[in-house]
Amino acid sequence: MRNLLLRPGAEELSYEIRGIVKKAREIEALGYPITWENIGDPIQKNNPIPSWMKQIVSELVQDDKTYGYADSKGVLETRRFLAGLNNEKKGAQIAADDILFFNGLGDAIAKLYQFLIPTARIIGPSPAYSTHSSAEAAHANTAPITYKLDPSNQWLPDMEDLYNKVKYNPSVVGILIINPDNPTGMVYPEEVLRGFVAIAREFNLLLIADEIYQNITYNGVKAISLAEVIGNRPAISLKGISKEFPWPGSRCGWMEFYNRNSSKEFAKLCQTLENAKMIEVCATILPQLSIPKIMQHSEYPAYRAAENEKIGQRSRIMAEIMGKIPGIKFNPTKGAFYNTIVFEEGALKPNQSLTIENTALQEKLDSWLEPDMPLDKRFVYYLLAAKQICVVPISSFCSDLRGFRVTLLEEDESTFRQTFEKLGNAVNEYLKS
Repeated sequence: MRNLLLRPGAEELSYEIRGIVKKAREIEALGYPITWENIGDPIQKNNPIPSWMKQIVSELVQDDKTYGYADSKGVLETRRFLAGLNNEKKGAQIAADDILFFNGLGDAIAKLYQFLIPTARIIGPSPAYSTHSSAEAAHANTAPITYKLDPSNQWLPDMEDLYNKVKYNPSVVGILIINPDNPTGMVYPEEVLRGFVAIAREFNLLLIADEIYQNITYNGVKAISLAEVIGNRPAISLKGISKEFPWPGSRCGWMEFYNRNSSKEFAKLCQTLENAKMIEVCATILPQLSIPKIMQHSEYPAYRAAENEKIGQRSRIMAEIMGKIPGIKFNPTKGAFYNTIVFEEGALKPNQSLTIENTALQEKLDSWLEPDMPLDKRFVYYLLAAKQICVVPISSFCSDLRGFRVTLLEEDESTFRQTFEKLGNAVNEYLKS
């Protein structure tokens, strides 16, 4: 080309959660069915949508207004409803105008980072959810800045690490919290959330909370929202229906702005995000219209409670199988529907392998392997070729740790147990080879 096309930082955009699918499709093309553990899609894992929920959507489709534009910020009635849900928590209070809809949280996250100046950094957790870390790195033209989540302490954040990175890096203007966390399944206790608020207050920072899994918790744990502890600090909560209803194909997410007038700079950011949405006209209207109808349905609380209990039961099965394997750090998950399993330091070696009897599979694997690739990615490729289980390496989640992320979504309990027994045996075989 006559000139460069990509701006600096564009190459930081990566999404191994879907990238690994390309490799899995190559195995599938050889005639092997794949067990998909790479992505949090409940529909892919046979999560049934209740008939009453389908009925609501079907009736909305019959209404002509679902085919038109919405208000640029989102459907007013839905924003009023969501503001009411937030305000019932007796924390930071918002109005309908403090809510802004997007076509999924991926869209919201991209817009948020797009309008920050490149020198303004948002520090986020590591392991990091790829959509956040890639977007932050791309906007800043460099690698993301992260604070550590500790697998030796139930995946809770290392608050000293966070404090020091904020204190000695004046370019940090905000802290990202993912609660419940993706990829670890950790749920932040209230005292830890208040610790984030204290750091934000001391250094005059913006807080951003990705709370899309807020209502997916189990095993006796409940998530506390940022609004309940934020006080008068400027903050943004990111929410959506992709996982909770579940309706991932709806691409429906929103931002909630807390204390938008507490800072002139924050107020300008909120207004800029609203202006950007007006240029696009609006987000998709049908899923927005469904939100109050579904959440206020008499069967919804019981439906969500039952789904959470099933995920909790699967988390206990996973702990029973994976929790006793030597060479890994295993933490039972408490929220969302993921678990990150980390190899003990030194457990992975470059000469380990799994038995592969089919020549075509071995040739495919050999074409993927590279001498300098992260050792957890090497394990993931062996697992895919030898056992046809597709997981995601933790090194792709902006982390120095080595491990892999799995989901807790398989609806059939027998299939779920078989998958993780097969996975556990593969880990044992690989580490002993």
